[in-house]
Amino acid sequence: MRAKFKIATILIALRLVQSSNAATLKPETVAAWNAYLAEAQAAMQARLQPGATFLWIDEEPGRAEHVRTEGPYINPVGPHIPKKVPSGLIHDWLGAGFVPNATIEDIWRVVRDYDRYKDVYRPGVIDSISHGTDGTKDLFSMRLANKSVVAKLELDTDCEASYFRVDDHRWYAVSNTTHIQEIQHVGTPQQRTLPENTGTGLIWRLSSITRLEERDGGVYAELEALALSRDIPSAMRLFVTPIVRRVSRDSLATSLHQTKVAIDADLTHRTQEAPSQ
Repeated sequence: MRAKFKIATILIALRLVQSSNAATLKPETVAAWNAYLAEAQAAMQARLQPGATFLWIDEEPGRAEHVRTEGPYINPVGPHIPKKVPSGLIHDWLGAGFVPNATIEDIWRVVRDYDRYKDVYRPGVIDSISHGTDGTKDLFSMRLANKSVVAKLELDTDCEASYFRVDDHRWYAVSNTTHIQEIQHVGTPQQRTLPENTGTGLIWRLSSITRLEERDGGVYAELEALALSRDIPSAMRLFVTPIVRRVSRDSLATSLHQTKVAIDADLTHRTQEAPSQ
């Protein structure tokens, strides 16, 4: 009976979060997000310094072997994730994995094929379009579908991604949303796109940092995924926060898995098409 009561309480809390009044992204929330991104970028630059560790998995013995033989690591970045900021929360998770028999070129072939995102990352990505480059950054747009227990919504996003070669065996990339608008009442006559920075606030901003190193017969890949959302009301935080953490972890795990599946499929296809010796 106690378990049923707890589940019912959680479901009520989630419904309250989902149906709460529309929020507006506040300047102080954006400032906190920008400051956090600056810290994340500084940490990335520190990994490029002489003598520094490029990959998180190399900071402790056994991590590289684990992702190579056992599967991905997925962990929050820091002890208090989601991180409370003024009128918002910052979600910061790191996933590390290994793609055997692949090169960095194989990874980028999938990651930079934005038109395929709607196929590779479905059902989370339901549409995707590449807009080429502005000379320094890749430009693309996606329509995202969030069908988690927390909420069901769609988002129109514009994104940019920059890619940096460190040396012959290491690259990193930085991706950010430049525009997000929430779509309400999807699939009904009442469907409408809300003004930017308004809506449920379940996703205000997205960013990511990717690190790749080619060695040991494949590529080690690390993806740090960051998101900004509205805060969770204090009365619901005890019940909702663990679910938010689970959704964040599961979403990152799914993205890593879908990317690896697409890379493996490409490698298999090219092997089958290669002329026999």
